[in-house]
Amino acid sequence: MFTAANLMLQQGLTIEEADALTGQAIGWPRTGTFRLADMVGIDILAHVAANFPAGAMPGEFAAILQEIVRRNWLGDKAGQGFYKKIRGADNKDERHVLDLRTLEYRPSAKPSLPSLDMAKNAATLPERLRLLLANDPAKDKAARFLWPLLSTLWNQAAALIGEAAHDAPSIDRAMRAGFNWELGPFEMWDAAGVRATVARMQAMHLPICPAVQSLLKTVPDNAPVTWYSPDGPHCYNPVTNSCELIPRQPGHARVADYRRGARPAHSNIVRSNSGASLVDIGDNIACIELHSLKNAIGGDVVSLVASVLKSGSDAVRDFAGFVLSGDREHFSVGANLMQLLLAAQEGDWEEVDMAIRQFQQMTAAIKFCPRPVIVAPFGMTFGGGAEMCLHAARRQPHAETYIGLVEAGVGLIPGGGGTKEMLLRAIDAAAAVAPPDPKDPPSRFAQSAEVQDAVRRTLETIAMARVSTSAVEARSLGLFAPSDRITLNRERLLLDAKAQALSLVESGYTAPVPRTQIPAPGLATLALLETGIFMMGEAGYASEHDQKVARWAAYILAGGRVTPGSLVSEQYLLDLEREAFLSLCGERKTQERIAFTLKSGKPLRN
Repeated sequence: MFTAANLMLQQGLTIEEADALTGQAIGWPRTGTFRLADMVGIDILAHVAANFPAGAMPGEFAAILQEIVRRNWLGDKAGQGFYKKIRGADNKDERHVLDLRTLEYRPSAKPSLPSLDMAKNAATLPERLRLLLANDPAKDKAARFLWPLLSTLWNQAAALIGEAAHDAPSIDRAMRAGFNWELGPFEMWDAAGVRATVARMQAMHLPICPAVQSLLKTVPDNAPVTWYSPDGPHCYNPVTNSCELIPRQPGHARVADYRRGARPAHSNIVRSNSGASLVDIGDNIACIELHSLKNAIGGDVVSLVASVLKSGSDAVRDFAGFVLSGDREHFSVGANLMQLLLAAQEGDWEEVDMAIRQFQQMTAAIKFCPRPVIVAPFGMTFGGGAEMCLHAARRQPHAETYIGLVEAGVGLIPGGGGTKEMLLRAIDAAAAVAPPDPKDPPSRFAQSAEVQDAVRRTLETIAMARVSTSAVEARSLGLFAPSDRITLNRERLLLDAKAQALSLVESGYTAPVPRTQIPAPGLATLALLETGIFMMGEAGYASEHDQKVARWAAYILAGGRVTPGSLVSEQYLLDLEREAFLSLCGERKTQERIAFTLKSGKPLRN
């Protein structure tokens, strides 16, 4: 933080520019340097700096920090720090930022960093890092700032191997966990390219740590140089001058640990495509690993999951159970909207219809697979990712799972079986509270207050695109069952899910059969739901298109315009989903929402 602050002052950058360059652009939290200091407390930052030896924190920023503390501008807890909220003339809060030269506040401005804006289009963090560092520091503000910042970080981390920690992986783990970085310093260095960055540092007359120089000597000229071995779980240690096996913490595992077999040149990957892989993780259990861009669910993922889990497949014959998870930052952002938008804009309704059918067949394969399928979600689990969870035999979520059926945000309804599964859960929950009398006709239970209340709450979850703030909250939304276990440590998630799969196998797992006697809530409940939707619109909480989407969701949850208690099947409800989804895809406002979300990552209220 001190390095970033001093570089900012030396190079004449603004606080907003420094925060943009030390945030998500390089895989660090969006707070950046100065917003983070405000959250933590500037006095805390000053106390931490005081713990370092005299002279270890040189530079102009140290004196400025002392003056800010003296003025009691301690950050969020004091109402002002490097940033300050000021009530504007329109009675809305405006963010102002501190000018460190004058110690006066001014309105915050959007950073002017063209190269950073270009790099944001990169698909992955390693690609983004390479793009940012490829620019000429003499001409580009971002490169001029990042080169001395990252070289200082990398060299300092390398110099501390053997002192702060035994090896590089330990430092990487500490930095990722302690600061919520996507990559630790050595992982970042590998991503940027060790040989290329060292050559650039030398050309810029930046210092090079002896530990890095010893790494370069172990690799022939022109060969790739990396701290982590690309062909095995090993990492170079400058203390021993050797590539050491990375010790595995008992109970910790990622899918990557199983992709390579125990024997050289042996792989545990059973089959794979661009979006997913089937990996043997031992004990007769296989993992379906999602690894597409942002784990979006496209045709490649749908094809592999459906073919692996269908009854009679080679995988079902060879394995006793399955785990569906991955190693990325998020489980899944949902279906591939770009493919859907292109087909809808071209009016290729047969392609859209086929895509929906295939997605429904995939989720059905998860639900009715003869072997238990445990879905282990984590991070963002949206749309189609949530629908995968709903169809699993069990779920083993990480505590920080943010799950939701968010299709309404782009003008759609959950069309991969999600709406159907939520209705089944609502009916089952109502039956648990007030069990129907076998002597009564189905219409009596279907019109009961318990069913109507459960379906109303389900409609709110879908129509308002609610997303849980944790795995625990997801239970209250009906997205996870009370019996679903939650893993607190992300590193234990895969093995916890595997253990649950083995437990189901040992207990004699039997796959469910498609339900055909579902009592539809029918017209009475539909009228109640549509009244609520109308009132939401009248109160200004829902736009006209929001109401149209909600009415389609209500139509499915009621089982269509049928007599209450009419017995319907799961396939009937899937057909209703497909009808609604296709109709909404043809709406101009839905296409506008999808296009806006793809461009900005935010929902559009039109």
